[in-house]
Amino acid sequence: MRRFHAVGLMLMSFSAVAADMPEALPGWAVHRTGDDYATLVEKTEAAVGESALGVVFKASPTAAAKNIGVELPGNMVIGVYGPQFAVRSLQASVPAQVEPPLRLYVTENDDGTATLSYKLPTVVFSAYPDGGPELAALATELDAILAEIAENAVSP
Repeated sequence: MRRFHAVGLMLMSFSAVAADMPEALPGWAVHRTGDDYATLVEKTEAAVGESALGVVFKASPTAAAKNIGVELPGNMVIGVYGPQFAVRSLQASVPAQVEPPLRLYVTENDDGTATLSYKLPTVVFSAYPDGGPELAALATELDAILAEIAENAVSP
């Protein structure tokens, strides 16, 4: 009986993973596209390359799951930041430095299209009032940079 229950919970958790990103999340920018997952990952990386930020890491639960024999929809986290921003955020708030790199999230939708989403830096860094106006200004600047990256990545 315990084994059946565990299998049922696993199946329920897999079906939850396959759901699309919500159309809107508080504090997030969510951009549904007509592109497929692989195309949106490629376009997002290219858009980052044209920005003031750089790719710091890429992590794919989809690829990791394949290593244990589990098939998941496309899912990629792309960490982005730049040394010029790291210096400024660290000067403004030591605790806030735990947040970078900022993360762009590319997910495959049930219909084969993909979504690009991310938490707004102004929301991410608002948890650090010790950063004062310097950190708030940096977060606003990063909001604009991520919005430009998203605009370039999701454009046809």
